[in-house]
Amino acid sequence: MGSKRLLYGSVCAVYWFGMQNSGFRDRLVDLIREAARPVDKFGHQPRLYALTQEVGAGLNYDGEVVFAAVWLHDLGVFVGHRPEDPAELARWDHVAYAVARVPGILREVGFPEEKIEAVLEVIRTHQPKDSPVSIEAIIVRDADILEQLGAIGILRTVSKVGRDTRFSTFTQAVAAFRRALDTLPAQIKLDRTRQLAAAKIAILEAFLAAVHAESGDQLH
Repeated sequence: MGSKRLLYGSVCAVYWFGMQNSGFRDRLVDLIREAARPVDKFGHQPRLYALTQEVGAGLNYDGEVVFAAVWLHDLGVFVGHRPEDPAELARWDHVAYAVARVPGILREVGFPEEKIEAVLEVIRTHQPKDSPVSIEAIIVRDADILEQLGAIGILRTVSKVGRDTRFSTFTQAVAAFRRALDTLPAQIKLDRTRQLAAAKIAILEAFLAAVHAESGDQLH
C-alpha cells in the first residue's frame, strides 16, 4: 500500500510543484521509476517502448497512446500494488487493476483526455492470450511477446525463480520457456515482429538445448 500512496503523492507533487512544462512522458517515466518494485521491473518499460518503435516502423499509429500504455500497463505487477498474500496473488488480475488506476494517473500528468480510452484498450489487450483490434494494441502486444523471447526473456524469467509463485524451481522456468516457444510465435500479428522474433527464438532454442545437455534429468 505504501507504493500506492507514494505513486499518488508523486503525481500530485509533479503536478503542483514545477514540472508542468516537462510533458506527460517525463512524468510517467519518473513515476514508474519510483513505483517499479522489485527494481529490475523498471527495465521492461523502456525496452518495450524501444521494441514498439521497431515493430511499428512505417505504420500509422498514435505514439502518445502507445507510450502511455507501455509505461503504465504493468502497474499492477509491482510490489506495493499487487497483493502480498500468495493465495490472493494467484487470483490477482493486474490488468483490471491497471485499467482502474490509469485514468486518474493520466489526468494528473496532463495526458489528452480524449485518448485515455485508447490507452485502456491497449492495456486490456496487451497479453498474448488477447485479441487486440487497434493498431496501437497490436503493436504493444507484439512487442510484449518479443520481450518474452530471446536473451531478455531468459533473464526476466530466471530472475523470478524463487520469488514468483509461478517459478519455484529451474524446472518450472524451463517448462515456461518451452511453452513460450510452442505458443508465442504463432500469436504474433505483424510480419515485422516475426522478422524480429526469428533471432530471439533461435537464442531461446539454443539455451534450452544447452540446459538439457548440461543438466540431463537433474535440473530441479
